[in-house]
Amino acid sequence: ISPELKSRQAAAAAAAGVAERTRIEWIDRVPAAIDGVVVMNEVLDAVAPRLVARRDGAWLEHGVAWTGTAFAFEDRVLADARVLDAARSRFPVEGDYVSEINLAAEALVGTVGRRLTNGGMLIVDYGFPQREYFHPQRSAGTIVGHYRHRVHADPFLWPGLSDLTTHVDFTAIADAATRAGLRVTGFTTQASLLVGCGLLDLLQAVGPPEGLPYLRAASAAQTLLSPAEMGELFKVLLLGAGEAQWPVLAVTDMTHRL
Repeated sequence: ISPELKSRQAAAAAAAGVAERTRIEWIDRVPAAIDGVVVMNEVLDAVAPRLVARRDGAWLEHGVAWTGTAFAFEDRVLADARVLDAARSRFPVEGDYVSEINLAAEALVGTVGRRLTNGGMLIVDYGFPQREYFHPQRSAGTIVGHYRHRVHADPFLWPGLSDLTTHVDFTAIADAATRAGLRVTGFTTQASLLVGCGLLDLLQAVGPPEGLPYLRAASAAQTLLSPAEMGELFKVLLLGAGEAQWPVLAVTDMTHRL
């Protein structure tokens, strides 16, 4: 919906010849009915969550205050009953704990899901199933900042310039999709999905392994597939709507972990 990004995307599509082959339309609101596939690639991690803390048995919410020289967290009593109920059902049973509850991300998936008449959703993001997301050892939450391709842990560092993100609770997203009438048809890693979709075949078609084009493509594929890079951290949630059926897209399925 950004006018600047729309202009840049249109220019890129025209330069690549895509606009001549494909009908592209930019929209500023969710259509009343969708027959097709909705792709959410690193969308949900950018939806602002609520930051909840349990300290000495009391439920609090991190707010942001101005100290006179800088921004800082300031706690207040968690008064939102829906957020409190979600935190109570997801947090570990004992101990002080801080983590994110993102009902807005769940609502977004539910809103789009209810508009899907036939087709599905493909959600790609970094995150965990709920049991891993709210692991007792992950007691400081997942919020991080990104600035010029560097990750840092201070959400108040370079305000307005730093990209703040949190990981996705894929169990909560799957539950929201189910409530909206969608079917969970698969949950896997990015590496498993790309291999299942034929990435290695595409790599082989680039040319001989000793050639420079192959080496460049192999390096890019390594970033996408390696467990030390994006291959395992990024997860993929497949959701179906109507009579549409997803083909077998992934090498392995982890739906049971949700």
